[in-house]
Amino acid sequence: MAANTAQEFDSVIAVCRSLFLKKTKDYGTAWRILRPASITDQIFIKAQRIRTLEEKKISKVGEDISSEYIGIINYCIIAMMQLELDENDPMELDVQAVESVYDQKVQETKELMFNKNHDYGEAWRDMRISSLTDLILMKILRVKQIEDNQGQTLASEGVNANYQDMLNYSVFALIKLGVQ
Repeated sequence: MAANTAQEFDSVIAVCRSLFLKKTKDYGTAWRILRPASITDQIFIKAQRIRTLEEKKISKVGEDISSEYIGIINYCIIAMMQLELDENDPMELDVQAVESVYDQKVQETKELMFNKNHDYGEAWRDMRISSLTDLILMKILRVKQIEDNQGQTLASEGVNANYQDMLNYSVFALIKLGVQ
């Protein structure tokens, strides 16, 4: 495994983490109000915007696709956190506690990425960014179907694994875009 991948992953996550913690200090944990389907829809909106920008090549809002991939990463982490919390947990969480859980979710996802990279030989490095976008959209549709089935699956991984894959695809895209 290329040591470069670990450094690139950590560098991208540092950008995402910094923004997430700043927003947590600004807004608190207002995201706690979001139901799982709403988080999935937020990720969908961001991925769909990336695809639109990839096809039309023009942004009328002024934000590039990098900011959308960063948003996907942070919403995936929010989703994974929400999966462990329930309505009995407080809406407002301590910033340090959120930071700790954020880091835990990133570490779990990074370990998954290294395991998959070992088996797939870092194939993502030869993929187009648009293919990573399409994979994220496919994963979102899978999550939506699992949510519609009240979380029941017959032969598939659950929603958490799909959020981890979307997070990793977004990190790959940001690495390829040169975000560090």
